[in-house]
Amino acid sequence: MITLYDCATAPSPRRARILLAEKGVAHATVPIDLVMGEQLGEAYRAVNPQCTVPALRLEDGLVLTDNAGIAAYLEARFPTPPLLGRTPAEKADIASWNWRVEFEGLLAIAEALRNGSPAMAHRALPGPADYEQIPALAERGLARTRQFFDTLEARLAGRDSVAGEGFSMADITAVVAVDFARIVRVKPGEQHVHLRRWRAAMGERPAMAL
Repeated sequence: MITLYDCATAPSPRRARILLAEKGVAHATVPIDLVMGEQLGEAYRAVNPQCTVPALRLEDGLVLTDNAGIAAYLEARFPTPPLLGRTPAEKADIASWNWRVEFEGLLAIAEALRNGSPAMAHRALPGPADYEQIPALAERGLARTRQFFDTLEARLAGRDSVAGEGFSMADITAVVAVDFARIVRVKPGEQHVHLRRWRAAMGERPAMAL
């Protein structure tokens, strides 16, 4: 059986959980306690030397260690429902917006959190190496996160999904980013009418509760 190495409180493995649920893929779960530093221990390093979650172990022993690889594999093996697009144009649109949400949203939030939280001292970047915090990056991350919310608001005007012709991987990534922003005390405001409408609609999907 496919096995997901997961952490219930982290945004990156949540993306994989939602994707697996939307695809209807049965899998085992191995929890990794990031607070206790389990991702840095020898047992997990043997699974994923990058010391990050999620990781997805396939039946043949191959381990996928990032969301890009996990999404590509699941889409190819379980093509229904298609979440990376149907036509060449739709595939490009979804890939583009998924990347933008990662770069302008998730990375901005992580920048604010990892450079501003005392709990993240010496851990300004994920992975096996320690990096010192840069406080100015925390402020920049907050500014980027607010700009990201405005970008999504503009994008979702007159649309029910972030990219393509319907629900896609870009929506999964965006939901996780919008929800994760609460950890740095940024959330959609009254001015984000379309963003709040879209998030409420996404909440009706059972997988989004994961």
